[in-house]
Amino acid sequence: MRIGIFGAGGMAAALGGQWAAAGHEVMVAARDQAKAAEISPKVGTWSEIARTSEVILLAVPAASVAEVVAAAGDLSGKVLIDCTNAVGPGARLTVPDQAAGIALSAKDAHVVKAFNLCAVDVWRMTPPVFGGRPLAVPICGSPEAVATVSSLVRDLGCTPLNAGGLDRAKLMEATMAFMVGLWFDGHDAQACFPPLPV
Repeated sequence: MRIGIFGAGGMAAALGGQWAAAGHEVMVAARDQAKAAEISPKVGTWSEIARTSEVILLAVPAASVAEVVAAAGDLSGKVLIDCTNAVGPGARLTVPDQAAGIALSAKDAHVVKAFNLCAVDVWRMTPPVFGGRPLAVPICGSPEAVATVSSLVRDLGCTPLNAGGLDRAKLMEATMAFMVGLWFDGHDAQACFPPLPV
């Protein structure tokens, strides 16, 4: 699969590196071209990478999302994965429904919310397994786009979870902010969600 990545930070490097190792063609657009080249030798502008990719991971700071999506140009038919978190002081959401806003800006793209619930170090694990259980990754979006992203989740050694349509992405974003707030306060947030009895 031809995967474009917008951004060259930790999430871009972690997920991009894993997907490249799984045999995908990874291309990167970022303001810092040198950092982009550390992720992939295939570096271009926002619009170049958008044009040549089937799937795009949006991994820029939340404050830059609108500018980057606009600079990318035509995203028609592309699967656009939003892994961003618009979180401010006190683990409060600064944008209450980030994925929906992206979908309004990229009207003909297939926007999917995924990969936003875990810290970057989790995505560097090969594979992310905890207590013998592979990490489960919720995905919100259209069924076709969720199916595409599910294959990328499996390539990480994780279990994809179809979490419903993009209208449910705001719930996932709120869950992230709530759980991060617990972690910042020193609580074991994972203990809130015990496994189902077998």
